[in-house]
Amino acid sequence: MQYDAKTPAQYLDLLDDDWRKGTLLELRSLLMELEPELEESVHYRMLGYGRGEDFVFHLNAQKGYVSLYCGNASKIDPDGVLLAGLNVGKGCIRFSKSRRVADTCIGEFIRRAVRRWKAGEDVGC
Repeated sequence: MQYDAKTPAQYLDLLDDDWRKGTLLELRSLLMELEPELEESVHYRMLGYGRGEDFVFHLNAQKGYVSLYCGNASKIDPDGVLLAGLNVGKGCIRFSKSRRVADTCIGEFIRRAVRRWKAGEDVGC
């Protein structure tokens, strides 16, 4: 879904108060805890995380899932070990109502992606 927000606070205020908001807030907290130097902003009508105009992640609440956009997941987790059991597209990791963030290895995936991004390695599509 697209949210017409100018700031992260406005974006969060526009979310329905359901499981998607809880999942998005959990992923957001994890991003900010693991990589506090990432700047949060609204980019492409979703939450963006990076520096200036260089983004490494985006978060968005869709109708049936919460998406963590990451460029190209296979460049970060080539063997698929960290994302095993998750619904993964080329650049999107989808969390459904039945998938708990805490039961995944998404934290290590985030750490690995940011390390590569900081080192100037390609993590994009």
